[in-house]
Amino acid sequence: MSAKMTFDDLQDLVAKREIDTVLVCFVDMQGRLMGKRFHAGHFVASAWEETHCCNYLLATDLEMSTPDGFASTSWERGYGDYVMKPDLTTLRPVPWLAATAMVLCDILDHNTHEEVPHSPRAMLKRQVARLAEMGFDAMTATELEFFLFEKSYEEISKSGFRDLAPLSVYNEDYNIFQTTKEEHVMRPIRNHLWDAGLPIECTKGEAEAGQEELNIKYADAMKTAEYHSIAKHAVKEIAWQQGHAASFLPKWHQSKAGSSSHVHQSLWKDGKPAFADDSDDLGMSELMKHYMAGLLKYAPDYTYFMAPYINSYKRFMKGTFAPTRVIWSVDNRTAGFRLCGQNSKAIRVECRIPGSDMNPYLAMAGMLAAGIAGIEEKLSLQAPATGDIYQGDTGMIPGNLRDARETLLASAMLRKALGDDVVDHYARAAEVEIEEFDRVVTDWEIARGFERV
Repeated sequence: MSAKMTFDDLQDLVAKREIDTVLVCFVDMQGRLMGKRFHAGHFVASAWEETHCCNYLLATDLEMSTPDGFASTSWERGYGDYVMKPDLTTLRPVPWLAATAMVLCDILDHNTHEEVPHSPRAMLKRQVARLAEMGFDAMTATELEFFLFEKSYEEISKSGFRDLAPLSVYNEDYNIFQTTKEEHVMRPIRNHLWDAGLPIECTKGEAEAGQEELNIKYADAMKTAEYHSIAKHAVKEIAWQQGHAASFLPKWHQSKAGSSSHVHQSLWKDGKPAFADDSDDLGMSELMKHYMAGLLKYAPDYTYFMAPYINSYKRFMKGTFAPTRVIWSVDNRTAGFRLCGQNSKAIRVECRIPGSDMNPYLAMAGMLAAGIAGIEEKLSLQAPATGDIYQGDTGMIPGNLRDARETLLASAMLRKALGDDVVDHYARAAEVEIEEFDRVVTDWEIARGFERV
């Protein structure tokens, strides 16, 4: 892994003409990198202080439309500017693009220069700060799954997204021979991300043809969200460079496994794991039990942040390793929450609900807020479930985006933790997604009813 890039390093590389482009980016509501490409000379001269973007970028959808109903911006309010404030601690090279560096930005109000509260980075920062005031550091990791396809994005788009063919032809879970066939994509992903300063651990085949998983080392929550967002962007670009498409759609076909992004989490205090207690049968501290109880109690409240689209909910099916119930268990992959590393200092909770489409800043902000609530309320943790947890009808995950939106809107916990304006903002984003889907006639409807109705 390359050394961290400082601003002095960047100035030196620009003077040597080894860097000529700086990507000045922020993470939008959908978890994408948005921003500008600066000539490196201009960036080191002045743009490192700030630049600007249109405020619709945090009030839009996957299509980059300008839906109404957002309080933060609208046609009536004129769609003004936000300030993009580069965080120079996030500077890094972008090895898969020639002579390029990247920096992530905070989004500030143009007039007050305060962080925009519904910007994903600000939302996670707020929960991390709350934990810091309590004396804790939030440590997290994500497991990012995705599919690789034979054709390029352009070819697939021109075909109307039909006849999709994964890069391999059978289940490649842990299969070295099958994943060798994908190494022309996966090897540069690992190496380029490592050289960009991301602590890549490994990649592996997942439980479907053409499905891969990328694992990045445990880090503090802000770093994990940063790594996840950059990695997801890089996977798409590197696959595209190789003539293929990578998709993070949670469920691209009803007969295929879905793609998740499990989130591992624990709290540390003074450099030591605060979730560990040798005197407990499972090695769980009382703090961990309160935290996990909060995750469970409030899971419906923050489900939208883990599953933000119509397609997200197609993944939650019995017998697919995707959870259907808000239940915890010990090292059991049928549960929504899995205790990992029991009786060790690596003890942690894995939330298996998020899909590969989650925005890590939003999902982790919701989880940390729920865990904090569990600690503050001193919630009791129910006994772990055993066996096949799909067999049951209690504690169900919201089954569709409408239900998730309603629980988000009604969440007093999230309104306290994130603010009313933030909750209302993302509830409107969910509503926009629902409105767009409701007006579309799908291929399924036509094929099912064209002749038969």
